[in-house]
Amino acid sequence: MKAALIAMTLAFAASSPAFANEALAKSKNCMACHSIDKKVVGPAYKDVAKKFAGQKDAEAQLIKAVLKGSSGVWGPVPMPANANVSDAEAKQLVDWILSLK
Repeated sequence: MKAALIAMTLAFAASSPAFANEALAKSKNCMACHSIDKKVVGPAYKDVAKKFAGQKDAEAQLIKAVLKGSSGVWGPVPMPANANVSDAEAKQLVDWILSLK
């Protein structure tokens, strides 16, 4: 019974948008410019989470940045749009990033 409950929980976690993770970021090539805890070309995801913590529109702003790109937020290097990311995947990625501490 306990094993079945764990298996069901893991299956739900893997299929739920709220449980996106580093694997999705890697598969969408986000990790070429970002890492979880250190600046690469772009900011560390933990720094993004800290900067946007408590902002009501953080999710919408970051989804827009992922899908359409942005510039000037973290310095002179622009973030290009990521055409390989769907709207749903952008939401998954942003929710994951904002959950990092």
